Amino acid sequence: MSTQIFHYNQVFKLENGINLSSYHLAYTTYGQLNAAKDNVIWIFHALTANSHPEEWWPGLVGNEKFFDPTRFFIICVNMPGSCYGSIGPLEKNPGTGAQWFHDFPLFTTRDMIRAYQPLRNYLGIQKIFAGIGGSMGGQQLLEWAIEEPELFEHIIPIATNAQHSPWGIAFNASQRMCIEADPTWAYKENHAGTNGLKAARSIALLSYRDYTAYNITQPRDKKTAWPAEHPFGGEAAESYQRYQGEKLANRFNSFSYYRLSQGMDAHDVSRERGNLQEALKKIKASTMVIGIKSDILFPINEQKLIAENIPGARLEIIESFYGHDGFLIEFKKITELLKDFLHATFNHHLKIVNE
Repeated sequence: MSTQIFHYNQVFKLENGINLSSYHLAYTTYGQLNAAKDNVIWIFHALTANSHPEEWWPGLVGNEKFFDPTRFFIICVNMPGSCYGSIGPLEKNPGTGAQWFHDFPLFTTRDMIRAYQPLRNYLGIQKIFAGIGGSMGGQQLLEWAIEEPELFEHIIPIATNAQHSPWGIAFNASQRMCIEADPTWAYKENHAGTNGLKAARSIALLSYRDYTAYNITQPRDKKTAWPAEHPFGGEAAESYQRYQGEKLANRFNSFSYYRLSQGMDAHDVSRERGNLQEALKKIKASTMVIGIKSDILFPINEQKLIAENIPGARLEIIESFYGHDGFLIEFKKITELLKDFLHATFNHHLKIVNE
């Protein structure tokens, strides 16, 4: 594994018209690019993840996993606006010398993949064997497969959509309202809005799971530790919500969360491309779209729309009670689908490595 920083020192224009004098991306690679340069796997991470997919997708990435670095050259880039090494709100604005904070510009999912293009060229990658990503990662994947139809041989968008829905926007707006309601959000300080971020995460969790999932994973009779002053003891569901809020606040920041959620809201592959159907029909990659049956945030009708409009695309629905989180958890089911979808070319690459 190798994590590096790519610097782009030319003017980069965002969709909103803002010109950046430069930007940088943190990216992680696993394995080696083969002589033919045809063994590339490009993984796109979701909202609060990083460029280390072996950490958040351990069932899919790593030695003897489906995406094995002894077979493939695997790359994952930390999306711009995040806080894991790429250009982000807590870094300095080169124009002012001060930290960006609230002034950090909006990167849409289209801006993100356009920022990855110079990195791809720098690495000498002309063809990507397979691109895969879930949620916001899948949104970026679709954008890139439309922008450069000849680039990907295969794409696997999971639990994602071609245009972010009013339902999804409402969830994100509610989370941003939590951050805005935190009095510290007005401050230009690294930890501003932290309590608001915790509440935002609690709302997000409700969209990642559903009624059934909470009944199974956080039942009323589950014992949890809770402060003595709490009048009703340690209800597992409340303890879980508070714990997850604290956990995110310890590794993320409200500025990145705010801007990235806006980037997700702006996702619309049809923008300046006619309509959704016309945009999706530009994709030439062999495509397998995966949905999670219990996903209430990205319901399966959104994956059906994608599959119905990408020429020759295949749709697979996973049974899981984990809801949207299923794309991170159901790695065994995803692995079986990948084996079936990529079996011929997968075996070809395995043979090359063994020889």
